[in-house]
Amino acid sequence: MVRRMIVIFLVWLLTACTTSVLAPTSQLVEKAIAFELQQTQQQLNQQLGLDFQGFEINRLSITQRKALTVENLPTYRVKGNYNLTFKLPKRKLTQPQKPFEVYLQLQKEGKTWRLLVPEHDSKDSKQVWRSYSI
Repeated sequence: MVRRMIVIFLVWLLTACTTSVLAPTSQLVEKAIAFELQQTQQQLNQQLGLDFQGFEINRLSITQRKALTVENLPTYRVKGNYNLTFKLPKRKLTQPQKPFEVYLQLQKEGKTWRLLVPEHDSKDSKQVWRSYSI
């Protein structure tokens, strides 16, 4: 009985360590959010003629990391919230507790991550992803 408990504990410990080593860090998640914000900021600048002068991400809080597989590669759906401050010419605009959900995929060599963005296509029932280097 004791031996069985030790084996179960070791398997749990190995699984927990492996998952946490491969899981995306807060810094990586912040980089992914910043990438998405930069894309949105560029579109708003072009379409509305706004003069954004940058943004800051503060108090990033990850509430969920869910492991899944996309195209045979390990992927994490990461959820949480953060405070966002837009820098405008004469003031700053802050949005507290802004929710986020990002998909981060570890590449084959295990050294780099990519941001995955789901495509919404009603023609095909299969999920299609756009992939960005971050």
